[in-house]
Amino acid sequence: MSCCPCTTTTSSPLSLPRPACRGRWSGGGGSSANAAAWRARGGGAKRSLVVAASGSKDETAEGKKQEEESEFNPFGFVTDNPSSRGAIQLPESPAQDGNVGQMLYRIEDKGREFGSRVKSGKLRWFVRETGSAGARCGTVVFIHGAPSQSFSYRMVMSQMADAGYHCFAPDWIGFGFSDMPQPGYGFDYTEEEFHKSLDELLSTLNITEPFFLVVQGFLVGSYGLTWALKNSSKVLKVAILNSPLTVSSPVPGLFNQLRLPLFGEFTCQNAVLAERFIEAGSPYVLKSEKADVYRLPYLSSGAPGFALLEAARKANFRDVLSRISAGFASNSWEKPILLAWGISDKYLPLPIAEEFQKGNPAAIKLEPIEGAGHMPQEDWPEKVVTALRSFL
Repeated sequence: MSCCPCTTTTSSPLSLPRPACRGRWSGGGGSSANAAAWRARGGGAKRSLVVAASGSKDETAEGKKQEEESEFNPFGFVTDNPSSRGAIQLPESPAQDGNVGQMLYRIEDKGREFGSRVKSGKLRWFVRETGSAGARCGTVVFIHGAPSQSFSYRMVMSQMADAGYHCFAPDWIGFGFSDMPQPGYGFDYTEEEFHKSLDELLSTLNITEPFFLVVQGFLVGSYGLTWALKNSSKVLKVAILNSPLTVSSPVPGLFNQLRLPLFGEFTCQNAVLAERFIEAGSPYVLKSEKADVYRLPYLSSGAPGFALLEAARKANFRDVLSRISAGFASNSWEKPILLAWGISDKYLPLPIAEEFQKGNPAAIKLEPIEGAGHMPQEDWPEKVVTALRSFL
């Protein structure tokens, strides 16, 4: 699970306790305007009572000064979402003077478990690998969606390797820690480009035998499924975790915003874009150390934001979903499919999976995962592993 109990720290007798981990606390973080609005709703009343008890005007002035200092957040313009109020902050104190370099120094080495850089053609992929080539149960390739990265599969991969599988999880080009070429200079961020680059990567990784494919998420996640339709001979079985599967599948507002001229350019440069998207589709709040990893690419450079922007603008969501729905139907697909579905997904409710299953009930098995949201592999990796081992 991705939520954690919060502990508190107190900086002085005149200070309110501060949460030691990120959560949906409405009193901290944000801009001075947010802080003023919070005090106007009564957030400062308790502080005033504590100060009045001391019986000193000097202490009252000092308390107000401390309050203003503790609530100052130079990144308030990107942390107005309650679930991300403390996103661009050190665990117990705001980043001093808004120093982005300081924040990057704190998190720059995070999130690379089981991973290494692999050159395939002209591009360098970041690929996570667990298990060994001689694994008795076969090979599993995990495909992530947008705006996420392969980091979401780290726990599932570790446990699947222990169960005897050889696992690979690449960051798509333009995502995570893989190359992020400028659009038009070596990579165009179209569906065809993603398919071609994936073919090249599989060859580089020497994955020549049919393998198990696990896919999750929007946009590039969907491209994993359309790749499978074009390369069915290379796939043994397909496991799908919370992905758009029918033309009735709603498209989240993020992707609609990215398509808007100018507004999309601003949206794609939001440093907490990925973690906001993940949390909005889940019943949980990411722990700070996990949020750091999803935030890192967007905080380090503008390139991943523009890569996402380009991919979203070149995607034909309705056409892709129409091909997925028809391609995996009874008259087109015979290989086994597992739908391991987080039933608390706020983007793609369970009826989406049920509708998809009706198109090919003989091949498709639906296994709801209670307590999990849009990314079951992040929310409940143990339940995902149980479902995968039983299916594969």
